[in-house]
Amino acid sequence: MKIETRREQFNSPSLIGRLLAKLHIDVPLFIVLLLISLLSFVILYSAGNKEIDLLIRQAFRVGLAFLLMGVLAHINPYQFKRYSALLFGLGVLLLIAVFIMGYTGKGATRWLDLGLFRFQPSEMLKITTPMMISWYLADHVLPPKPKQLLIAGVLILIPTLLIAKQPDLGTAVLVAASGAAVLFFAGLSWRFIIAIIAVISAIAPVIWNYALHDYQRARIITLLDPEADPLGKGYHIIQSKIAIGSGGIYGKGWLGSKQSELEFLPESSTDFIFAVFAEEFGLFGCLGLLTLYLLVIGRCLYIATQAQDTFSRLLAGSLSFTFFVYVFVNIGMVIGVLPVVGVPLPMISYGGTSIVTLLAGFGILMSIHTHKKFIPD
Repeated sequence: MKIETRREQFNSPSLIGRLLAKLHIDVPLFIVLLLISLLSFVILYSAGNKEIDLLIRQAFRVGLAFLLMGVLAHINPYQFKRYSALLFGLGVLLLIAVFIMGYTGKGATRWLDLGLFRFQPSEMLKITTPMMISWYLADHVLPPKPKQLLIAGVLILIPTLLIAKQPDLGTAVLVAASGAAVLFFAGLSWRFIIAIIAVISAIAPVIWNYALHDYQRARIITLLDPEADPLGKGYHIIQSKIAIGSGGIYGKGWLGSKQSELEFLPESSTDFIFAVFAEEFGLFGCLGLLTLYLLVIGRCLYIATQAQDTFSRLLAGSLSFTFFVYVFVNIGMVIGVLPVVGVPLPMISYGGTSIVTLLAGFGILMSIHTHKKFIPD
């Protein structure tokens, strides 16, 4: 009887709940992230021409990212708030260091060469920027007043302009979106939102002529008429549309992507991997992937609503919105409704920096959710 009682206690929901709480892992979010990660290996094997070495490298990066997520989940959110300004300042200094001693590749200077590996500081700002804005606004009455909006806007513009200068328009957009999301969740009135849109529209000609590089203007023009240069600037979008359209409703099946196999589709394992996925798994497969993404976003927003202090609530909402922008921008450019920018498909595309950044953000979200009772007022 004693043995059975102990077994019942061990299998009781309360004991399992205490164990999961001790690990600081949000189980629903973890399960969906794990499913997306496993799916990424399936499609990467096909998009990467069945290269096992590619999968091994990706597995190492994903494992490291999940480990970092677990470590960050154990840190009390109060510590994130405490060191937000320091981390943001460090990130800006590293961006400045890129211009002084950065590594240049494919015409862009975005990395710091640390010997054993290259580090892209702009990825760090995807997290530290919303942390900084959340920290600043948390100690003020919300919705923010014009003075707070001006200061927050300057804090967002500093890393955004430094990253755009590298040039890295895709990451600059994500950093700006992460900071702007904090302002939105802080209760920014629609009057200010409309005013900002009006100002951007008014200075659009200046941005077009003086802020954008030639290749960036070419991408926007190509978006409007990709068939004007089908073998040049419009090649990516045209081949991507062919891959997606040929998949139909049910797809050609796993390993059935002709666009990838015959190397018609550039960047098939990175930025345009969604086109390979659509060709092989069709409309139903794409709906399934989008459902997984929606589950992640929904869970993250739920965590944001349950946060017990302003800093955690603003930061959680911003990280949730940033993940949504990741998905929206990548799929939008692959299907030809947005300009081509260097934004990977989250948790699916090959690469390490993006996955590490994303899972670090999810680790912070888990920390916010599992430390609710221990956050100081």
